Amino acid sequence: MTAPLLQLADVRKRYNIGRPNEAEVLRGVSFTLQPGEFVALIGPSGSGKSTLLNIIGLLEPLTTGSYRLQGDEVAGLDDADLTRRRRNTLGFVFQFHHLLPAFSALENVTLPALMRDGAVSTAQRAQAMAMLQAVGLEQAAAKRPGELSGGMQQRVAIARALVLQPPLVLADEPTGNLDTASSDEVFKLMRHMHATLNTAFLIVTHDPRLAARCDRVIALVDGRVERDEPLAPGGAENPASLSPAAHATP
Repeated sequence: MTAPLLQLADVRKRYNIGRPNEAEVLRGVSFTLQPGEFVALIGPSGSGKSTLLNIIGLLEPLTTGSYRLQGDEVAGLDDADLTRRRRNTLGFVFQFHHLLPAFSALENVTLPALMRDGAVSTAQRAQAMAMLQAVGLEQAAAKRPGELSGGMQQRVAIARALVLQPPLVLADEPTGNLDTASSDEVFKLMRHMHATLNTAFLIVTHDPRLAARCDRVIALVDGRVERDEPLAPGGAENPASLSPAAHATP
């Protein structure tokens, strides 16, 4: 049996510990993600989705519990180890693409290699160009983000997230800033890249239509996992059942 890509066990996150305004945002989150899964993380606003994604992305520490990434416990690692694991294991796609405006599309895609290695090799530049070709933007390689549409910018961001072929991509509302047509285009691209590279995706989304087209849905409510279930091939029959509002506490 394939070893899990990540395992969360009773993960809790508290802020302002010991102060009058102490708050617990995550209240014992546990789930396992296998290599190559394509999973939606849903829930109402304030349910802890972004906090959980930051913890999985090694951007902030958990308070208590266990987080194992590729079999290794990451809680307690120093900043250098966390940075190395983040660069070697994870890709990120955000609602706002965060492309560097002064860089071309190709230069933006080479950024992960530059940050990891301090320089971009000829082979890495060729790989970045191949990734732009894979997302249908090879003709836009020399263009800067301001010359591209929102959907095109997000495709560059996906190419950047995948260029080093990480085993896991974390996507935080990746279509939330796009119109319906561009949203569908970007989602289809993520599904295509998932099928092509067998990269696992964990996608935070408020869009029940997109969640319904994933292979599994994890619903967070009030900092806890309320539902964790696979979807039938082809997605959920009733996308409205996956709406964050459907999982809000009355």
